[in-house]
Amino acid sequence: MRQLSIGVIMGGTSGERGVSLRTGHAVADALAEAGHDVVRVDLGVGPEAMMTLARTEMDVAFLALHGRLGEDGCVQGALELLGIPYTGSDVLASALAMDKLKAKELFRLHNVPTPPCYEVTRAGAVRDLAEVHGSFGYPVVVKPRREGSSLGVAKADDFMALDAAVRAALGFGDSVLVERYIRGSEVQVGLLDDRVLGAIEVVPKKELYDYEAKYTPGMTEYFLPARVPATRMRGILHLAERAAAALGTRGACRVDLVVTERMNEYVLEVNTLPGMTPTSLLPKIAAAAGFDFSTLCEAIVERALAQRATTDPALRTAGAVVPLAPPLAEAV
Repeated sequence: MRQLSIGVIMGGTSGERGVSLRTGHAVADALAEAGHDVVRVDLGVGPEAMMTLARTEMDVAFLALHGRLGEDGCVQGALELLGIPYTGSDVLASALAMDKLKAKELFRLHNVPTPPCYEVTRAGAVRDLAEVHGSFGYPVVVKPRREGSSLGVAKADDFMALDAAVRAALGFGDSVLVERYIRGSEVQVGLLDDRVLGAIEVVPKKELYDYEAKYTPGMTEYFLPARVPATRMRGILHLAERAAAALGTRGACRVDLVVTERMNEYVLEVNTLPGMTPTSLLPKIAAAAGFDFSTLCEAIVERALAQRATTDPALRTAGAVVPLAPPLAEAV
């Protein structure tokens, strides 16, 4: 790939700022070692953020942001206005994936199985929670509607725990999802555009793969490849592709699923800007598919430029696209 000026956009103001900074610096180091001119951009808020983007000279923006005002289409929209190519999904797909309720509606529309849920809002439903919950049953998982990294996620086995979890989750926004808890193995599938890279199984030491389990060393075991019969793996990978397609994602993304003992699969969510430290899940999956960390970062950048080249002829000489993973049968 030709030498580029790459702005690595990181930080932001969400609850995942620390995770974003780790992702950003890891990506910036890898791209700099590959010979690119890298500008590290720690994004602020409001007009300051827009001015920072506008005055940063870059051929392409590598989005290392996580959470609200970074992963939800807001920064993507700003970059569209500035005419700067960027990695990851476009404005609409980013917004849909970040909104767990809208994502579930699209999953159902496209016959992608996902756990049933209902919404609780700060405006009024919380005071009628017992009536709203009705015969929905237990256990359930409570999660903020528009948040990432499992922030505010909790499991509830009875109404008292449900009420406490809903009130805590409302600290992250005005809307909460109460989702039926599906017991099974958590499998996460990595994709790069329309190709599957592979799947990893995560086994947290606690019941939920929450923020603590994700970012505390020793709190989670990882199995790559996932401990799923080969006869079932192809269906799981295909389901991940269908989930990403339902939202219209592009670039690198990660689809989180749960697989039951009876081998029923359910899509939990799609992450359009997954963590990108060398020890994050997507790079682990990609490494098993033949991508070292630096090559993966460059491949993500190339796809951002290739996407822009479809509408901007000036970018059609951006360089050759880095080869994707081996064919599906070999990658898994």
